[in-house]
Amino acid sequence: MATKHLSHTAEELCEAGLSVYARALREGRIHNSAAAPAPCLVDLGLLQPSRDDLQWLHPTASALALPRLLRSIESRARTPRRRELRLSAAFEPFASLDLRIGPGADAPSITVLDGLARINTAIDRAMNEATEEFLAVQPGGTRPPETLAEVFPRDQAILSRGCRMRTLYQHTTRHSLPVLAYYEQLDGDTEARTLDEVTERLFVFDRTVAFIPASKDRSVALELRHPALVEYFATTFWRLWRLATPMWPQTAPQPSEGGITTRQRAIAGLLVEGLTDAEIADRLGMNIRTARVHIAKLAATLGSNSRAQLGFLIARAGILDRAL
Repeated sequence: MATKHLSHTAEELCEAGLSVYARALREGRIHNSAAAPAPCLVDLGLLQPSRDDLQWLHPTASALALPRLLRSIESRARTPRRRELRLSAAFEPFASLDLRIGPGADAPSITVLDGLARINTAIDRAMNEATEEFLAVQPGGTRPPETLAEVFPRDQAILSRGCRMRTLYQHTTRHSLPVLAYYEQLDGDTEARTLDEVTERLFVFDRTVAFIPASKDRSVALELRHPALVEYFATTFWRLWRLATPMWPQTAPQPSEGGITTRQRAIAGLLVEGLTDAEIADRLGMNIRTARVHIAKLAATLGSNSRAQLGFLIARAGILDRAL
């Protein structure tokens, strides 16, 4: 006789649910009949009906499901922290099974890091392994002096090994004396730029590992080692970097001998990519009329009479050869 399934909350996943969910992750999907002992998985969004065949269910990656369930717990008034810890512990074994397509497929490495201690340990490990570059997005207007003092040794260590460090802040950080003093003390290939708005916090090391927050209070994070995901975040960083303003005038890219401005250099890069005027305006956050004015000035500076010729002249002038 089958055991009756008892209703329960997200942080108290039943044994049947854990077993069925693990099988679904390993095999990429599971039949309705096999999932019958654990109807809670559909209720909690851990299993989703297949669009092609409703007899099958597909698993939601644990790296996506866990933050969502944690948010549902956070929304309940006065929920003890131990419930969140219990749920995170239950999901930890699933990280290595995430996003499998079928038996034998390689699983992307997505690790859920719960708690600041685990997060900091994983970041420290990535920093110690880095040999080329450290990219960071730091939202917020300033950083506490005590935080800067804590991270200074590890930042200086990565610079001392010959790595470059690039950081994106928001414009309000330009007036933060602790941040300015912090950069004055650093010795190495480091540069910071600012934007009106940036993404959530992001760390990328050597284009091999990235870290992003998975909860509003940043007590849960994801460690990503899947090449496609890491490359996506690195590419996003550099696109924002091209649009950002250097923190200090002495680090600003100077106009070339032909008088090409920083803004025109950014537009030139997008023209070479084959983007239309409208697409360039959208990427750079300006109206299309302003974009066309910049394009016209760039064309006049380079002596171009057509769009096709402009691309050729941009390449010949070498205005995109400046290394970021």
